[in-house]
Amino acid sequence: MAKTATKSAKKPAAKTAAKPAAKPAAKASAKPAVKATARAAPKAKPAKKPAVKLSMLKPSVNNMTVRVFARAAGFDPAETDAWGHTRSPEFMARNPAHLTPMIEDKGLPRGVLWESCAIMQYLSNKHGLEKFYPKAPAKRAMIDSAMFYLVGTLYPYVARATYPFLGFPQYAGEVGHSDAHPDKKSEAQKAAMAAIAEPLEVFHSFFRDGKPFIGGKNPSIADIRLAATLEFLAVIDYALPKWAKEYVAAVEKKLGKAYAEPAADVRGYIAYVKSQAKA
Repeated sequence: MAKTATKSAKKPAAKTAAKPAAKPAAKASAKPAVKATARAAPKAKPAKKPAVKLSMLKPSVNNMTVRVFARAAGFDPAETDAWGHTRSPEFMARNPAHLTPMIEDKGLPRGVLWESCAIMQYLSNKHGLEKFYPKAPAKRAMIDSAMFYLVGTLYPYVARATYPFLGFPQYAGEVGHSDAHPDKKSEAQKAAMAAIAEPLEVFHSFFRDGKPFIGGKNPSIADIRLAATLEFLAVIDYALPKWAKEYVAAVEKKLGKAYAEPAADVRGYIAYVKSQAKA
């Protein structure tokens, strides 16, 4: 009885299930799946980053920093040349510090943000640009430290050494801004030039530490800030060490037009200043 029941149960079930169900099921499942995959693939496009409204001054390396970063990060920088307008009532109403670079963004509490390093940090955080500003605490700390050391130590020396030649205003309270004898101003300027070597070596031996860039294999926001700063030293024909020349060239090569185009404005201004000094 058991064997007979088993045979009679198996054969009809196999016949009724195999012929009507197997082939139509394969056709119904295979073809639509291929079509669905083919249709879905072209729709996978990377999200475009929004335009960055940027007020800037072309001859400035501080401004160059954000101009380079915006291009390298894939933003569409909508730039406004603020030369001669930073003290206007309209500009001052938004930016009482009258500083550039300045970005405009609805997500900011006051709608605007200035200071090059703060701008790069903000945009990196907002858009998850870990390539330029890593989230890992230790790596980020080194990027932050390099930038703060630059703006607090290296850049003041660079400014004191180059601003007199560039025709930029000197910092209040310093010799360059005072009524001191030109010889005293010259001495102070030479002292600043001499002081540049020490912090510059710190970037080489400590922050880079054998790596191509401060950020490792790729330039970080600290690298963009440092390379841009070193551009100003050409106005005083500062003898950059070999590593520094190669470093700036490597940053430019890695970032391509994103670096070269804003750098051309700074270099062009420096060339103009030097030509006027010779005339």
